[in-house]
Amino acid sequence: MNMSIPDGVYPTMLTPFTEDNRVDYRALEQLIAWYYERGVRGLFAICQSSEIFFLSFEERLEILRFVMAHKPKDVTVVASGHTADDPAEQIEQAKRLIDTGIDAYVLISNRLAKENESDDVYLSHMEDFLRELPEIPLGVYECPYPYKRLLSERVLSEMAKSGRFCFIKDTCCDLDRIRRRLAVTKGSGIKIFNANCATVLDSVAMGCAGFSGVMANFHPEIYVQMLACRKTDPQRAALLQNFAGFASMAECQVYPVNAKYYLSLDGLAITTHTRSRSDAELTASRRKEIQQMYEFTRDFEKQIGLSVPVIL
Repeated sequence: MNMSIPDGVYPTMLTPFTEDNRVDYRALEQLIAWYYERGVRGLFAICQSSEIFFLSFEERLEILRFVMAHKPKDVTVVASGHTADDPAEQIEQAKRLIDTGIDAYVLISNRLAKENESDDVYLSHMEDFLRELPEIPLGVYECPYPYKRLLSERVLSEMAKSGRFCFIKDTCCDLDRIRRRLAVTKGSGIKIFNANCATVLDSVAMGCAGFSGVMANFHPEIYVQMLACRKTDPQRAALLQNFAGFASMAECQVYPVNAKYYLSLDGLAITTHTRSRSDAELTASRRKEIQQMYEFTRDFEKQIGLSVPVIL
């Protein structure tokens, strides 16, 4: 089995909801097409942006089945859904999610050990997964909820030795640490995808495989273009990086409510309803900020000749 996935941009997929709190599959189908039309050829499904800690397991499974049934053929899907506390339950749920046909299953680092537990505990639980799961490529996501567990160099070394891992969603936001991680995993087949918008270009120049972060739910085409032109037109890539880093301050607003509002401005039939926080937090002033961000993004893309389809 090929234990690798393509480089590139892997948006952390949102879960659209109806006003009466059900998963909105019509909007989800639109969202999959929206990513694709903007050049995205990889998706990170059933992750924190998907509000997995607020979905039942059956909802997670059904969403993933829908994504796999409606994605274009040339799109790679990595997926998590790894939320259970009990290790045995984690493994059984992982098997059912893997059965959907995903390209890689992504473990959440804080599910393999509690905050006060050592790397010994983490590695023991990781070995259980390696032993019990089918021969599918695996990944690890340093999810910040309910607590952030960054991967130690010891853990990375053991992952590299296993030959089973292909994907790390890196949330350390530290280029020096990323450099050390790249050195530890060199030659192992592990690809590091940076989640930090401000350091995407620098991290890819160092050896990271791409970007997997929340701002790809606003303007994934910026990241797709940045990676595509970084060698042929470094000045353009630097301009795109400056825009991406500045725009990423929207992460600190009311995410994922603001991302859903942004998508509605771009023509998607998606509500601002979420389960993780109230859309009442997106006040009139904050909506205005997102409206202005949307208009500025469109103007910026026109000025640099970046053609983007509009669904309106």
